[in-house]
Amino acid sequence: MSFPTKAQGPTPNNPRASIYRGRFAPSPTGPLHFGSLVAAVGSYLDAKVSQGEWRLRIEDVDTQRTVPGAADGILRTLERYGFEWDGEIVYQSARGALYEQALHSLTRGGLTYLCSCSRAEIEAYAPRNLDEEGELRYPGLCRHGPLHPDRAMAVRFRVPELPIAFTDRLQGTVTVDLPGSIGDFVVKRRDGLFAYQLAVTVDDRDQGITHVVRGADLLYNTPRQMALQSALGFGSPAYVHLPIATDESGRKLSKATEATAVDLKKPASTLRQVLAFLNQSPPAALDRESVVDVWRWAKSHWNVDSMAGIAAKQAPATAQT
Repeated sequence: MSFPTKAQGPTPNNPRASIYRGRFAPSPTGPLHFGSLVAAVGSYLDAKVSQGEWRLRIEDVDTQRTVPGAADGILRTLERYGFEWDGEIVYQSARGALYEQALHSLTRGGLTYLCSCSRAEIEAYAPRNLDEEGELRYPGLCRHGPLHPDRAMAVRFRVPELPIAFTDRLQGTVTVDLPGSIGDFVVKRRDGLFAYQLAVTVDDRDQGITHVVRGADLLYNTPRQMALQSALGFGSPAYVHLPIATDESGRKLSKATEATAVDLKKPASTLRQVLAFLNQSPPAALDRESVVDVWRWAKSHWNVDSMAGIAAKQAPATAQT
């Protein structure tokens, strides 16, 4: 199934490209669920209230996790919920040449190296050394040459020694010591696929993204992307990390936790639930209104600062089952 391209807006090389440009970038690993809808609504409203653009990107760089038909299903859901995006839909799986060009630039600058380490070898070296997201910190075993030259190789980025700091509009000042928390991270996997961190960095630059509004579960990805932005000579967008939706046990709603797809039959009611989750205090009467009316109300009442300091929040029960 194909979807129409929305009205074209300015490109990054266009003189008008200095306007606010946000994006929503779902991974097609399953249907759109409540947690993803929260990010979509937050990013969409912040862009539209700022008289800006809202771009749509399908993050299918990890082709092994992509579920056939999921991307089309996500697009159908977004249209059913009244989202209108600007410009062409971008698919990461078609952008390998751009990622390769960026990787070549990093390598030419001496900022990458080949790594032959398996996860088991990293665990044996530092079994309890985990970063904020539960990932193993890479201890630099291959920094001076791969330990096993006969193996398939990943490519790692040499992280800067100085801490990365930025101010998030909702979560405040974030400072991360990349060498001490995550270490040198993979930018191209041993199976030949480009890693998420590099792909997102290149895509945000190529699409001229000025503001990134996404879930707080990605907060500690931001310093990695900022390190790559600096290494590649890119500027950094402004960041807003919204509260993530959790179930009753505190687990993030995701495909991995079997979060259910959003209801296509009750878009107005579900949108009101999302607005309530985002501390926008929507009236219950919106359940009986049209999707157009819900969006009209949301745009006139959008207040990002009402979520300040909230990194996670329990989703309504109807969104979890």
